Amino acid sequence: MTTWQQRYVRRFYDPASGWRNGTEEFHASCRAAIVAGPILEIGAGPTNATSDYLATIGELHGLDLDADVRGNRALKRAMVFDGDRFPVENETYSACVSNYVLEHVGDPHGHLGEVFRVLKPGGAYIFRTPNRYHYVSLISLLTPDWFHQAAVNRLRNLGPEAHDPYPTRYLLNTRADVVKQAHLAGFTVESLQLVEKEPSYGMSSRLLFMAFMAYERLVNASERLSDLRANLFVVLRKP
Repeated sequence: MTTWQQRYVRRFYDPASGWRNGTEEFHASCRAAIVAGPILEIGAGPTNATSDYLATIGELHGLDLDADVRGNRALKRAMVFDGDRFPVENETYSACVSNYVLEHVGDPHGHLGEVFRVLKPGGAYIFRTPNRYHYVSLISLLTPDWFHQAAVNRLRNLGPEAHDPYPTRYLLNTRADVVKQAHLAGFTVESLQLVEKEPSYGMSSRLLFMAFMAYERLVNASERLSDLRANLFVVLRKP
């Protein structure tokens, strides 16, 4: 049986009309920026659509704080690290990728320094992360972790098997913060886009879906409102 969520997404965000969802667009960014492998996915986690996609581009290794990464079927090599230094030699990878990871990083300067260290010259760091000025991030910043645990997966209509949200920091989640920290680490900013897609946090009720869709239409209507869009899609390049 088709759910109302599926019907609404198909009606208002129809791929036949040229709409591309956020994950598809992020994957396209990865494909355009990565010349060859090997690739390191930072925050790879268990098996997921992004890992599966990256494995079609080149040999994929994964790194995560959680031992669940060892169950990721797309990884040629899975590594658990202590949150400090990546267990990787200098200039090992042609590309690094993070999908919804930067919002959890407590030391953005140290994180970007490690990414820079393990990338080969000319290598790219591609990541997608929430914009701190979006309503979802602002609510997250103003509410305690217990609220995230109780509400976030419900708003996205995810089942009880979904992983609980990780604590968020939002220290590298604005256009200005990304540019500043990237330059301090030695990167050039090749691409930085702010993107608002289908209202994934409005999947618990039709009223929320319609309200959040109205917001999506508004912030996508003008570049002047781009700083209020949901996500940053970023490509950093090591000289």
